[in-house]
Amino acid sequence: MEYVPADTTSMSRPRPRPGYDCDIVIVGGGIVGLSTAYAIIRAAPGTHVVVLEKEPGPARHQTGRNSGVIHSGIYYRPGSLKARFAVEGAAELVGFCAEHGIPHEVTGKLIVATEREELPRLHALIQRGRQHGIPVRELGPAQITEREPHVRGLAAIHVGTTGVCDFTAVAERLARLAVEGGAEIRYGSRVDAVQRRPGTGVAVQVGTETVADTGDRPARSRSSVLRARAMVNCAGLHCASIASLTGDEPAARIVPFRGEYYELTPAREELVRGLVYPVPDPAFPFLGVHLTRGIDGGVHIGPNAVPALALEGYDWRTFRPGELAAVLAHPGAWRMARRHWRYGVGELRRSLSKRAFTTAVKRLLPEVSASDLVPAPAGVRAQAVLHDGTLVDDFLITEGPHTVHVLNAPSPAATASLPIGREVATRALRALDAVNVP
Repeated sequence: MEYVPADTTSMSRPRPRPGYDCDIVIVGGGIVGLSTAYAIIRAAPGTHVVVLEKEPGPARHQTGRNSGVIHSGIYYRPGSLKARFAVEGAAELVGFCAEHGIPHEVTGKLIVATEREELPRLHALIQRGRQHGIPVRELGPAQITEREPHVRGLAAIHVGTTGVCDFTAVAERLARLAVEGGAEIRYGSRVDAVQRRPGTGVAVQVGTETVADTGDRPARSRSSVLRARAMVNCAGLHCASIASLTGDEPAARIVPFRGEYYELTPAREELVRGLVYPVPDPAFPFLGVHLTRGIDGGVHIGPNAVPALALEGYDWRTFRPGELAAVLAHPGAWRMARRHWRYGVGELRRSLSKRAFTTAVKRLLPEVSASDLVPAPAGVRAQAVLHDGTLVDDFLITEGPHTVHVLNAPSPAATASLPIGREVATRALRALDAVNVP
């Protein structure tokens, strides 16, 4: 269904300063970009904000293609941005959803150990949860069965603050609130070039597709220039490319990983009551194949994680040579591959074989069979990788002259979107002070 943006014709917007089209331009209309716009107009009313989004509506990529889980923050290293923003953001997001009538539910979740070697990692998670102030409860096999009759494990913990919500609806509400506060959102607007002017700001070349006059004439591309005092890069999968356009050398490059999901057939949805996760491998930033009953009642299973052949490569057929070449030219991608190839082989096998995927699910859900699983839409994770092959394990926000770049904001960024938005907004407003204005 095509997204219909809010009618903004009657909205009053701040007038731009002479010589500028806006104060701050935000590239990217996902949940982080929209939260940033909302935070700016709340912190500094009268700031003229323009959001550029190349798609015809908000939340078309990472935001709209995730599992819908409100993460508790239990996995993340104490003191990290992920830990602080996820714990803070989960509580705030639940309040935001309640205030604005957005479907959500705080369900709690189980993290289940199925092998003895996982038990020390499970106990470490208990301690981490307590460090974060997250309510956790240890469960034995009988208590696991009481909560999830079809799930099997040696031990588990119940995490009380995990939930589910509709993140697309959250993004749409943030967009509306930002517009009501005076921001402008331009959908169908692609950033083609950026010229930075020291002491002045940035000039962004924006490409848009015009609608053809008749059915016989193709759409035409139109280009314009947007002059801003500061720019915020929340371009997700394209964030490193946008950073390069500004002249800032990104601290990391994006390697896209496709997360492939199945869902239970309606007749077998009773196998899962809530949210069930395996004990994660701390050497890799992915959480493993898990079971998620969403806000719509359906049960998603996955994802596995395989390298995508394009930044928006949602299936094996989507292949963009230029984007793949850029990934392969990054030395960190090859170093990462050498370091994690065994893990990658297993993920690839589960991608190509439904039988192998089903075997992985059976660790948690022994009664499931391949016939119970039907393919569901995939997502792509924008994973930042350093030049030495290290997978960036925390949110990564950097700054340059007149620019702020969000270079790593995968899960739990949707959960943490409100505090992330405030952090980025603070940096963007600070960047305005470096501009010489009349």
